[in-house]
Amino acid sequence: MKQGSRNKGVALVIVMAIITISSALIAVIVYFVMKGTEYTALNKRYQTSREASLGGIEFFTKELIPLTINGTNLSNAVTTFNNITAAKVNSVASDVCFLAKLRSATTSWPTGCDSTLDAKTSADIKLTLSGTGGAQPFDVYTKIVDTVVGNTNISGVVLEGMGTAESASGVITSQHFPYMYTIMFQGERQNNPAERAEFEVLYAY
Repeated sequence: MKQGSRNKGVALVIVMAIITISSALIAVIVYFVMKGTEYTALNKRYQTSREASLGGIEFFTKELIPLTINGTNLSNAVTTFNNITAAKVNSVASDVCFLAKLRSATTSWPTGCDSTLDAKTSADIKLTLSGTGGAQPFDVYTKIVDTVVGNTNISGVVLEGMGTAESASGVITSQHFPYMYTIMFQGERQNNPAERAEFEVLYAY
């Protein structure tokens, strides 16, 4: 009887140990599954915010800067874009400040032109992109924080066609970069600022 009781006690200990180890393994598996799901959701939200920010970068550098760098008022440019695009563009910076940012070095900007690295604080423009499928839209905040005057003025010829020599004369013309900008972008979901992506772009015009 004593031997049987001893065997039962050992078996009970082994069973309890197996149950404990199994429970720990299940807990670990559940933890990693939940973390994986959470990471996937966070990554999906980030990717959506990232795409919105990249759209803001394309619009600002390819559409807005070329239209305003020759002197077109920012407010007039915003009105023009709002008449032809589905996106809503809001000018935040003054016309004087924005033109100074486009065409003069940072040290020459008028007092009050913000150069802090937070795109949302005193942004130059805010671009609102509509959400799909009833989703909340995204706001993309854009701000030029630094301007460096380049090697030529804005009337220079950009190299095209023949590559290094722009004409048959054999004269090599350097690439024109009138200005170089450091631009901050922040795209975030409306009503959920935690869902956002931020970019710092060095752009040569």
